[in-house]
Amino acid sequence: MPEAEVTGLFPIPFMRAPGTIPPGLVAALVAHFSGIAGQENSSSPNLTHTALLQPDDSPLLVDVAAAITPRLSEFGALLFGERMPWSLKEMWVNVMEAGGRQAMHNHANSFISGVVYLTPVHPEARTVFMKSPGGVEFSFKNEHDGVVIGPYNAEKWVSPEPVPGDVVFFPSFLMHAVPRNPEGRRITLAFNAIPRSLDSWGYRIGFSG
Repeated sequence: MPEAEVTGLFPIPFMRAPGTIPPGLVAALVAHFSGIAGQENSSSPNLTHTALLQPDDSPLLVDVAAAITPRLSEFGALLFGERMPWSLKEMWVNVMEAGGRQAMHNHANSFISGVVYLTPVHPEARTVFMKSPGGVEFSFKNEHDGVVIGPYNAEKWVSPEPVPGDVVFFPSFLMHAVPRNPEGRRITLAFNAIPRSLDSWGYRIGFSG
């Protein structure tokens, strides 16, 4: 019997850009922003954030934006089929101490979101991406010790272990979370981005950061 052909329909892109932020800038970001991340997070008392930041709030963020923006255009072409101008809408630094975690969430009012990793990440505290609750799926499931998990039946996907300076990009609607961090300090810079405009057969809408 001929071998059957399997096609993965409508995949969701996830892009990892290793070493996008140079080591010197990573160290400067950690030194400057880790001390001012004072906003508490409802998911965990061991997770704090800075306020929402704009690139022009700090020369360091200007440099981060310059490194990330070309990648936004590259990733945006995967989502919309065209390279176009993009801008960073907002950025913020997360400081997660040992025992911290981040609940499942996505990012509203944006199209591309991402994470800049500023410190090493414990393997158990890698960012996890999951199917959206209430998504299109069967009402019955087949779950037991003998089930082989693959890309078509998995409920979640654990991202690769990052290195400081790595940046990941994903559609803003994609649900994600951070499991409990067993040890060490985990510092990241998250961001949301929007295109300058979208054009749907003459119906054009513009966005401002």
